[in-house]
Amino acid sequence: MERRVPFGRQVDQTVVATTVATPIGVLTLVAADSGLQRVLWGDVRPEGLTVDTEHAIFALARTELARYFDGRLRRFTVPLDLRGSAFHRRVWTRVAGVPFGSTVTYAEIARSLGVPQGARAVGSANARNPVPIVVPCHRLVGSDAALRGFGGGIAVKAFLLAHEARLRTV
Repeated sequence: MERRVPFGRQVDQTVVATTVATPIGVLTLVAADSGLQRVLWGDVRPEGLTVDTEHAIFALARTELARYFDGRLRRFTVPLDLRGSAFHRRVWTRVAGVPFGSTVTYAEIARSLGVPQGARAVGSANARNPVPIVVPCHRLVGSDAALRGFGGGIAVKAFLLAHEARLRTV
């Protein structure tokens, strides 16, 4: 069943969408010329967006996702165009720096941002990460190392962490 989600069109840009098959299922990519804006779980048709399978951002994103899943990519370089509050962008930037195959706690991210009591705020910002996998929000865990919420589901989070752990020493 096709799901539709609203997505605002930028006044000065055309925003387009496509899908990509991955080992964790189909992902929908949303981009503008300025960069990748969203990675959505499943085959979602964002309302008001044109499907454009040939967009240059999608070519790079597809290549990098394939290389990530086959173990040849540890850090994404696809240009991003992320929309969020200043705090959200600070969290996403810090999360993007978590090394491949590693995990950090929400509290560690909060402390690194100078907000020692901000673990919940970090969790909230992380939950709004518009480009999961690319900005590796799956690498954040609870203070007890337990896997906490993930947009793709805890099983997918566990899969991604196990995938990276297998490749960490290769």
